[in-house]
Amino acid sequence: MSTTDLAGKRILVTQADTFMGPTLCQVFATMGAEVIADNQLLTDPTLPGQIIQAAGHIDVLVINLAIPAPFSKVEAVGEDEWSSCFSAIVDPLPRLVTAVLPQMIARQAGKILVMGSASALRGMKRASTYSAARGAQLAYVQAAGVEMAPQGIQINAIAQNFVDNPTYFPEETKANPAFQERIKREVPLGRLVSMEEDAQFAAYLCSDAADCFVGQVFPVSGGWAS
Repeated sequence: MSTTDLAGKRILVTQADTFMGPTLCQVFATMGAEVIADNQLLTDPTLPGQIIQAAGHIDVLVINLAIPAPFSKVEAVGEDEWSSCFSAIVDPLPRLVTAVLPQMIARQAGKILVMGSASALRGMKRASTYSAARGAQLAYVQAAGVEMAPQGIQINAIAQNFVDNPTYFPEETKANPAFQERIKREVPLGRLVSMEEDAQFAAYLCSDAADCFVGQVFPVSGGWAS
């Protein structure tokens, strides 16, 4: 019988000290999972494989990758900005997936969840580099998800925006009256989605109750993107 708890599951969370990592780890542990938290920035091509090998048995891989979003105008985007953004949040993705897939294929079971961004789903000014990188993540998830579904492996993504987290919405941003007005104007929910709300949904997607979702992108943005 499918269940939404995570008892007995070993869940590896990458960049666990940033973006959604701390709250994800807390919620997963509360729901009974054994959480393996790795805090490294995965720009070194050798790190993903090393982390997967060191973790051993992994039931669920949660790929949480983040850097401060560049805010350059399109005409000002340089090679360094583009390559550094893709190096941090795109290139580690297939390295992690290909490293963990052999054990999941052998068991004909496993889940991979990417914590992505809704900036890939809706145009945003001065976000071309970041949106492109996040879009690459989502395209990869869609293709890899349908390919691995017959192996009993579910690969999905959460595409979030306007979710309260210190990486993209620090306290000084939230206290800005202009930002508060923007929330009222642009976000149908009228507030930021809480980290706990987002993490609870992630926990559901990591659970046995979500075995039917493959290659899907789920917007979590208070109605900003769909």
